[in-house]
Amino acid sequence: MAPMRQLFGLAWRESRTARRRLLLYMSSISLGVAALVAIDSFSNNTIRSVHEQSRALLGGDVSATRNAVATPAVDSLLDSLRTHGIPSTTSTNFVSMALVPRTGATRLVQVHAVASGYPFYGRIISDPANAYDQLQTGNNAVVDPALIVTLDAQIGDTLSLGRAKFVITGTLKSVPGDVGISAAIGPRVYIPERLVAETGLLVFGSRVEYEWLFKLPPTQQSSDFVRAFSKRFTTGANGGMRGAGYNESRLASAIDQLHDYLAVVGLVALLLGGIGVASGVHAFVMRKIDPVAVLRCLGATSWQVLGIYTAQAAIMGLVGAAAGALLGIAIQFLMPLAVRDFLPVDVTVRLAPTAIALGLAIGVWVSLLFAMRPLIALRRVSPLQALRRESDSDALRRSRRDPLSILLSLAIVASVLWLGMSRANTWRRGLGFTFAIIAAIGVLWMSAAALSWIARRGLRPTWPFPIRQGIASLYRPGNQTRAVVLALGFGVFLMGTLYQAQYNILRSLGLRLGEARANVVFFDVQENQRPGIDSIVHSARLELIDETPIVPMRVSAINGKAVSDLLAEAERARAAARRRRGQPSETDSVKDSAAADSAAREGQPAGNRGERRASPWALRREFRSTYRDTITESEHLVSGRWFTHRTDTLGQVSLEQDVARELGVKMNDTITWNIQGVLIPTVVTSIREVKWQSFSPNFFAVFDPKSLEAAPKQFAILVRAPGPKEIAHLQRDVIAAFPSVSSLDLTLIQQTVTNVLGKVTMAIRFLALITLALAVPVLFSAVSATRRERLREGVLLKTLGATKRQIGRIMLAEYALLGTLGALTGVILSTLAGWALMHWIFKMPFVPAFVPAGLVAATMIGLAIAIGLLTGRDVFAETPMAALRES
Repeated sequence: MAPMRQLFGLAWRESRTARRRLLLYMSSISLGVAALVAIDSFSNNTIRSVHEQSRALLGGDVSATRNAVATPAVDSLLDSLRTHGIPSTTSTNFVSMALVPRTGATRLVQVHAVASGYPFYGRIISDPANAYDQLQTGNNAVVDPALIVTLDAQIGDTLSLGRAKFVITGTLKSVPGDVGISAAIGPRVYIPERLVAETGLLVFGSRVEYEWLFKLPPTQQSSDFVRAFSKRFTTGANGGMRGAGYNESRLASAIDQLHDYLAVVGLVALLLGGIGVASGVHAFVMRKIDPVAVLRCLGATSWQVLGIYTAQAAIMGLVGAAAGALLGIAIQFLMPLAVRDFLPVDVTVRLAPTAIALGLAIGVWVSLLFAMRPLIALRRVSPLQALRRESDSDALRRSRRDPLSILLSLAIVASVLWLGMSRANTWRRGLGFTFAIIAAIGVLWMSAAALSWIARRGLRPTWPFPIRQGIASLYRPGNQTRAVVLALGFGVFLMGTLYQAQYNILRSLGLRLGEARANVVFFDVQENQRPGIDSIVHSARLELIDETPIVPMRVSAINGKAVSDLLAEAERARAAARRRRGQPSETDSVKDSAAADSAAREGQPAGNRGERRASPWALRREFRSTYRDTITESEHLVSGRWFTHRTDTLGQVSLEQDVARELGVKMNDTITWNIQGVLIPTVVTSIREVKWQSFSPNFFAVFDPKSLEAAPKQFAILVRAPGPKEIAHLQRDVIAAFPSVSSLDLTLIQQTVTNVLGKVTMAIRFLALITLALAVPVLFSAVSATRRERLREGVLLKTLGATKRQIGRIMLAEYALLGTLGALTGVILSTLAGWALMHWIFKMPFVPAFVPAGLVAATMIGLAIAIGLLTGRDVFAETPMAALRES
């Protein structure tokens, strides 16, 4: 123990002249640790909040939904449950047009018609506070604040929903489980459920969801309740039943996925911090060659020397990581504010000891590992260095083939791989993250190496002296080209990718809206309402673009096999999967179902790999289809031919390629459809690819006209109006005449999506700025690494007659080139990443966003020049004699 105390005592005393500088180098790791601690703590706090609020998020212990009214069997089941002490409350949810007669303004809204006692858990908070509690006492409505603004309304105004009128008694402040951003898409309106019939809005073809919440006795598990009653409750309709545990599991899974992607930002910040540490410690090592030579002359062994400086690096690394952990704790209190519009829970922020300890440990490990890489060179410093004047680079050159150096390089690679694997839930995703980061760093590193090579071979004697000297600095011994390009390039890469994606999504949306001739859509139009709406449109002298018939239907059989048999096969596959996993929980059942559906979509179902099986969701869903004799611009045939004359009596149907895969059908297969109890047999004559992003009616199934012309139908009517004023007047007139008709202003969709994307971008940019800010200490460390070489070079130039202005131009040329290369490489990488996102994820065309990318690049170039000149100011101030004495 005594030798160790002596070693640490010597390390402490020896560090007195370099503590501030070493701490600056180690601060490069602080922001990386801050990102890890903030992201992990936020994830832990969010998952804990979801667990604590799981029943409030659902509103009850169990939720059941149907898209059809309760059958007598369901009513009997509800009565039986109530007699056994299991109460229920209901909500009828649908979309409708809301009209304020005083202002004449209209807006599409989400109507929640709730019964007394809804919800059982959680509390809907209104302003004034008693508005929701008194909802059932009259024809009252509580609305989103956004609706008040949109309709130019106020508390006490009358709100028309269909044929019923309500008094706006308050606004919503908080609804458990609702994501704040949802109000931007469709403002919510809460009314008493007993008044739904008065609205007259629920007619043939209406899209409505009936919801029941159940409150279970403390002794009953929600998973047992779901398994016992789910099938009986959903028979004859699309719907489902889930407990609070499933809701919690689903949200936790979504949060885990978000955590995985955000963790990449933290991992990148940490690795860039490690590069900054390595650059700074390299500068530290260059300063310590002479002191190490003196220690060796006094009898210190090479391992004792390494131990002294490793101890210093470890202590400073711990301080830097601790500062990062404190910063991460502060950031985690801000993160809920940045993403609160996208969270269904109110996140209560508490300290997460595990996340803090893990971030601290990873930070110390990474800082020490990257610091050891240059530190081991001190083992090779000869005692004779105290007597002879060998250049710094020559004194350290012997360490390049050190076996310990190779071992540390392998340890760094292994650590990066482990960190990438640990930040993802699956090893494949972890490998993908790791190799993507390594690829980006590799491209930046190779571009920096290429710049050094080009500078060495492309320099011309005819160029001005300051430019020649600045370019020569890019390949001189101990240059910081690679470190500076990495720091700048990665910052530009992250920020640029965000701008490229945002720009292209908004551009694609704007183009599609511009291409669409219609800017107003009326839907849920009954056959007898169609002539009246046509008359209103023509009297307003507006352009009627199209009237698309819509027929609701379900699949009855595929190739002669009934849907009930197909669903039974899918259930047997899920049961087999559950048996393989052991006794399932409610969550397990959901996972098994998802796995079976996924296997079916791939054409290789669980339990029978040779047979293609339909996905249960596709078999149960209600299809809203149309008929026409032509194909539209938003779709094209993948296989087969459009409708032709057939000699048999079978109808013809064209399926969208994804739904055909989900149904497990191919060309010439037969599908029997149930349309209001009438069975219509059809044959699949073509498969289509559909551009769903287009602002025109698109359908999974399109029929030949003779198959559906006589079927009961609704219409979607598309109209072109010249401006917002005409759109508002048209919507007002149509809704006043036909209250059950809903309308959508497509320009409003564009504004809504723009607002949503803006909030998403702000939330992600908050984290990207962490990595961007990391460039500052990394740049300082990289520039400091060559301080001695720059100082000696400046002294020599001054001795030879160079002025401060010439030296300043030399440094300006060097850092302008470094900044330009880093920014340019980052822009190229962000453009490639933006193309990949648009092509593979969003499936939209890509156009480079030059202006935002240029602004980010210019900012980073200015940052590089400013830091380079700031850290090099001692070159201007140092006198030749003082610098020569130091040398």
